[in-house]
Amino acid sequence: MAGPEADAQLQSLGIKKDFNSCTLTGRMNCVLATYEGITLLVLYFKLKPKKTLAVKAT
Repeated sequence: MAGPEADAQLQSLGIKKDFNSCTLTGRMNCVLATYEGITLLVLYFKLKPKKTLAVKAT
């Protein structure tokens, strides 16, 4: 049933327009954002400098 709610969804602005779950483009953007987030986490932990323990000279 097409009522005022349907008109409000079509007129959404901002981030709701880019990441809505009603359109194929919005769903694709959600998936791509998830993949990018996972990739950034993996790269962060992979490229993070390793902590080295100081050796005492005694």
